Order: sequence, then C-alpha cells, then structure tokens
Amino acid sequence: MNLVRLNIDTIPLGQPLPFVLRGADGALLAQKGYVIRNRADLASLVARGRALCVDTDESGDSHRAYLAQLQRMLMADTSLGDIAAVQMTAAQESARRARTGRALPDWPGLQLRATQLLRAPQAGGDFGGRFQALHGELARHSEHSPDAALLALVYLSAQETRMYSATHALLVSCITMVVAREMLQWPAQPVQQLGQAALSMNIAMTGLQDQLALQKEPLTAAQIAAVENHAAHSEALLRDLGVADPEWLEAVRCHHHRAPGPLAKKTPAQQMARLIQRADIFGARIAPRAARWPMPVTAAMQASYYDEEHQVDEAGSALVKALGVYPPGAFVRLASHEVGVVVRRGATATTPRVAVVANRDGMPTGEPIPRDTGMPPWKIAGPVAFKDVRVKLPLERLLPLA
Repeated sequence: MNLVRLNIDTIPLGQPLPFVLRGADGALLAQKGYVIRNRADLASLVARGRALCVDTDESGDSHRAYLAQLQRMLMADTSLGDIAAVQMTAAQESARRARTGRALPDWPGLQLRATQLLRAPQAGGDFGGRFQALHGELARHSEHSPDAALLALVYLSAQETRMYSATHALLVSCITMVVAREMLQWPAQPVQQLGQAALSMNIAMTGLQDQLALQKEPLTAAQIAAVENHAAHSEALLRDLGVADPEWLEAVRCHHHRAPGPLAKKTPAQQMARLIQRADIFGARIAPRAARWPMPVTAAMQASYYDEEHQVDEAGSALVKALGVYPPGAFVRLASHEVGVVVRRGATATTPRVAVVANRDGMPTGEPIPRDTGMPPWKIAGPVAFKDVRVKLPLERLLPLA
C-alpha cells in the first residue's frame, strides 16, 4: 500500500469518486463511485480517517492524471474557482483507449476551453480561429456520436455551477444541431450557423452567468439590466470580434424573443432563434443554481414543448421527438426499483437505453448494467433528481455505453 495524502480543498463535492478513498492508516473510508455531497460529509470522513488518502498502488493512474490536470490548468492561468472544480479522471488517455478501443472526447477539457474563450473572447487574439475550432469539435461529436454528446452535456449540466455558462452554451448548441439535422432535415450550412449562434448566444454575459449560478442573493438592478440586454450586447460584441454572418448575428439577437407560431412563417434566422430559445429553456431548467434545485427533466421537456400560448410549439415538439422524454444523461427509476442513467435514445421517446448504477436497495452496482426500458420489467417509472442519486459514475465509464 502506497498512501498519498490529498488536499481536501481539491476533493470535488457532489461528484463520484473515481477511486477508493482511504484514511491515514489505510482504512477504507469511501468506495469508488461514492458521492461526497457537502462540506459536512467531507469533514466527517476527515474525522474518521485523520486524513484523506489515495493508495496509488490501486489508483495510480487516477491520481497521476488528476495532478497532471491541475498542473496544466495552473500553467494556463486558470482561476482558482475552476481549479477547485476539476474532476479527477479515472485513467489516462492510453487506458481509455485500451478499454474502449477508441479515444473518448475530453468533455471536461472542452468545458474549460469554452469557458476560457467565452469569458474572455478578446484575450490572446484570433477569436475566429479559436471559436471555429471549438465549434467544429462540438459539431463533429454531435453529428457522429449524438447520443454520447447529449449524454455528456446533459450529465455535466446537471452538476455544473462554476462553469455554468459555457456548459449551457455547449448543451444548447449540441441540442439544436441534433434537432435541426435529425428532425427538421436542415442542410449542413444552416445547421452550422445554428450551432455557432447557440454557442455564442450569451458571450456578452458569460462571466455574469457564472456568477449568478453561484449567487444566492436576488439580482441587483444592474444585473437585471445586463441579463435583459445581453442578446443585443452579444450581437454587438460578435460584430466587433469579426463575425459577419447576418443569420448567425440575427439568431443571437432574437434568441430570447417570444415568437410562437409555425416555423415556415419565420425567416431562416428566426427559425434558428426559436430553436435556440426552446433548447435554452430546457437547458436552463435542468441546471442547478446556488439559490434553487434544478427542475425534473420531464418538467423541463414540458416547458420546451408548450409555447407561450400553452399550445404545442413546433420547435419544442421537434426537440422532444429528437431527444426523447428522458434524454441521454437523465437519471430515471425503473419498474424494478433500480436507478439508472439514460445512455442512449430508444425506439420511442419513452423507451431509451439505461445503465443501472444502483440496485433496488439503493446500493451501487459497481459496474453499470444495461437495461432496455422497452421491456416491461425495466419500464421507466419516472425521473430521479440528480441530487437524489447517491451513486454517480465518472462520465468516462458511461460514454462507451452510448
């Protein structure tokens, strides 16, 4: 046994541990996959073990990868808040390739890149090149492995607060591209414009959005004004950064307009804006805030499905049909009383593929167990709030199932 002491300030709260956690004497404190919910739980573990340690003989790759990621972020001048939010990876990239036969996308890395770019778009120059590289990577994932992309971004959105704005933009961009491509049969060009507009829709208030996700006090008058005017300010900032595509810019300017009605009666840019608005509603409602719990995924879907006049919205309907009632990344309870996470869309909107992570007694299954919810024994009984799931697997263990 080779114990290495961990700094408790770097232990992520509300995230599954990708390794066994031990005390100073080697005693088991928490199994791999255990979720430390808050500072009180963390303090209790420290009191029991006198320190929090990892045995590098059994978790060497996880610990080394974690330290390497922290070093990379420090060298990139990442804020201390983002460094504290780093999730320990369960293995190095070579180990992931060996286990899955392919390289999995680095979604936490994509989160960090998006946050750095959207918070400070003018830093370092070449905004256009950096933005196109970021969007291009997201677009490739959403086209070639849409279930995995949705799984990653819905899963991360349900737990992200420090990098909320960029994670939300990535999710909305991914959703809208999937909906436009799969349900509306849009050509490649408008799908690309749509994804770019969604990714940049809040660029003028990325930092403020991240602040508000952690803020428990009511918004100030200045904050309210910034939120209300952010669409126009985002359009203006994009123009200053060199964006000249009129439909991209109009979609950003109009993405908060309340404009129900058939898509055919709207201009192409207005159609994009409406799709963004519907996906924006869904993404905002499933994300946590310091001041409130996230909405159940089915309620978030319903909010997108019906328009401002309580009628079925064409864009919202396309979103629900594309993602399903229980989209990848959502947690559900099955008729068997097991709890699992949706990893892949199914033949119908209510029969996705699920990976069970907790048995009927609430105990971890260890490895995710695939379930076909189209079969009566594993029919979905309802959604489970992310905060109520005690066992959550690292994202990289779920992605190969998508």
